[in-house]
Amino acid sequence: MHFPDDLKYTEEHEWAKYDESQGIITIGITGFAQSELGDIVFLELPDLGSEAQAGEPLGTIEAVKTVADLYSPVTGTVSDVNEALDDAPELINDDPYGKGWILKIEVSDPQELEGLLSAEKYKTLTE
Repeated sequence: MHFPDDLKYTEEHEWAKYDESQGIITIGITGFAQSELGDIVFLELPDLGSEAQAGEPLGTIEAVKTVADLYSPVTGTVSDVNEALDDAPELINDDPYGKGWILKIEVSDPQELEGLLSAEKYKTLTE
């Protein structure tokens, strides 16, 4: 399975892409996670302006087989949610690293990003 090198990863199977110029991190679940969950049918996401704590649940992802928590890789404030997922949660299955992004967080402490996994380390975790 391929994991994009320009992303960081969590042990809970989220990916994170940091836009340093804006101080915003985009979050989604990995291709591995969506394949394990199966067809995604619903997401429960936080409201804009909600506080996110690193390592804490932010919402839930409901699939045909199970329900999984979505964890925040960083501490900050929810600045955007992918509203396209309201009508088409299957975008996560179809394009987990593109159109299937889930939300964005304004990062409080960029140092927290150093604790995330590289693509190589994440690949080792999933083997």
